[in-house]
Amino acid sequence: MNKTIHIREAVTPEEVERFWQELHAYHARDIFPDPAEEDRAYFLDDSQYRAAVQRIHDREGDRCYYLLFRREGRDIGFALTALYPSEDGKCFVMEFCVLPEFRGDGTGTACARLLLDWAADQGAQYGELNAADPRRIRFWSRLGFRPNGRDEWGEPLMLRPPEQALPITVELLRDPADWQLRKLENGYLAEIGEPLLTEESTERLRAAVEQGHIRFLLAYRGCRAVGMCSVAENFSTFCCGPVAVLEDLYVEPVFRRQGIARQLTHSAQALCRERGVGSLTVCCAPCDEAMYQALGFNVPLGVSRSCLL
Repeated sequence: MNKTIHIREAVTPEEVERFWQELHAYHARDIFPDPAEEDRAYFLDDSQYRAAVQRIHDREGDRCYYLLFRREGRDIGFALTALYPSEDGKCFVMEFCVLPEFRGDGTGTACARLLLDWAADQGAQYGELNAADPRRIRFWSRLGFRPNGRDEWGEPLMLRPPEQALPITVELLRDPADWQLRKLENGYLAEIGEPLLTEESTERLRAAVEQGHIRFLLAYRGCRAVGMCSVAENFSTFCCGPVAVLEDLYVEPVFRRQGIARQLTHSAQALCRERGVGSLTVCCAPCDEAMYQALGFNVPLGVSRSCLL
């Protein structure tokens, strides 16, 4: 008997319906086994989650695919994957499951490798997915995925690093409601141990950007924002002019050690010069002093103290 695993797109109405039946069963069994789970109703409701996914499936570009794994004449699992060729070639694995009766003996790993090979054949340059459960993290780590910040909703992300190098450009944020800013902010906040963005704090952040109280610079790899920093201006009576503070310096873990932090801070310094700002200051922990000195912040200003209100 041929034990080779094959992957195919669910195309016929019967295949699509079978895909959704298995996806609902997976959500009910593996993801939300507690009937009282807050998100369970949304994911099992065809008028909500399925309708939202179907819109992504049906659009012309950057669409998702209903995929089925088959071995020895039987479907053994499925995947829901979105490809983004118009961005930087991202393949986002939205759902992945091997049916319980077929788990073990490396079947999950074989299916995942087949999925990644399929995505590469479609032009994908790298893979990304959400992973919070330790078992899921271990599974995808064995396939080359690494923890990589949070998404715009605060869920942990993993990314399989792209092999292709792309130029990094730094641009001033134009859209205060940009979802990529929320993604980077959540990654930064999680890393420093602060609460993630809420709807209220997101709105305050948006308003601050919109009103010009703070300016964000984003580092882009293609269309993907992989880093950020912010510049907040103030008036100083010491120099009778504007001064600024650098904050929120963050680069996604997978894209570190590529000079992106230097590009961001140099762009922040250039922005301040253009705006006639007299100085750009950063407050940092002692463990980060050497890094900021290497980035050009080498004038000591004594010890900063704060009164938290």
